[in-house]
Amino acid sequence: MVTLKDIVDAHNRISPFIHRTPVLTNKSLNELSGAELYFKCENFQKAGSFKIRGATNTVELLNQDELDKGIATTSSGNHGAALSMAVSRKNGTTKVVMPHNTPKIKVRNVERNGGEVIWCEPDQTSRENVLKDLVTKTGSTVVHPYNDERIVMGQGTAGKELIEDCPDLDAIISPVSGGGLLSGTLISAQGMNPRIKVYGAEPLEADDTFLSLKKGQIVPNKSVNTICDGLRAQIGTITFPIIQSYVQEVITLTEEEIIESMKMIWERMKIVVEPSCSITLSAVLKSRDLFAGKKVGLIISGGNVDLEHLPWSR
Repeated sequence: MVTLKDIVDAHNRISPFIHRTPVLTNKSLNELSGAELYFKCENFQKAGSFKIRGATNTVELLNQDELDKGIATTSSGNHGAALSMAVSRKNGTTKVVMPHNTPKIKVRNVERNGGEVIWCEPDQTSRENVLKDLVTKTGSTVVHPYNDERIVMGQGTAGKELIEDCPDLDAIISPVSGGGLLSGTLISAQGMNPRIKVYGAEPLEADDTFLSLKKGQIVPNKSVNTICDGLRAQIGTITFPIIQSYVQEVITLTEEEIIESMKMIWERMKIVVEPSCSITLSAVLKSRDLFAGKKVGLIISGGNVDLEHLPWSR
């Protein structure tokens, strides 16, 4: 299992290639929620999301032979863009299997950072089958978007920075999809300050982590019909046991709750965030009694939004 030392080593490894993102506060949202909120702004990160952390850590650990074969992955967009950026810096090539309904901004972000997009259907089986066929044909080295300890190590550095900057937090809320960010955050919190309670936030329309925790084993998503395009993946076999061991709770949110919190952040904080991370604010507002009077860190995981199709414009 990944340890805090692994995350510290990853942080040292990737620091020259990433931003140490700021932690912002907002009086209006504090008053609305009844809590002290600390927003870890990974929407200001290179390639527009926290994904550059895990991607860079993994690429830095690849050997030259693995790089020379070319890199392949599946992604809803942010991991693909981050991985393409990290691989391009090493003069390598990246092929990214993406659902055909991925927001255009995320497709362009992959291509702008040197990646080649390979289309698939918007479900887990299609993603996996298209990637398998691609690797069979090309011999490419696979870098999984979340079910990889090297990815978890890198993603855990966001939580590490948040705790360093705000050491007296009572709680942290992270979005959860495949589980790389949440599991990395859990390991950082457990190692640095086990008093901090860590929660996951997940769309009700893609609630496999919530259901898996309830059943005690991984339960596949029955639907991924959510505005949170970055939270449509299936929880991983590496990440789930970490989450199962340490998470306090996974809070599920409706589409309406997620969109409303996204609007609030845009309007009150004047920053661009995607619904896949505004969901952390939704969790606080839905569970006011749980977080009342507490110091709560919210991981704002990305800001890659299709400005031509904003959710409140539908």
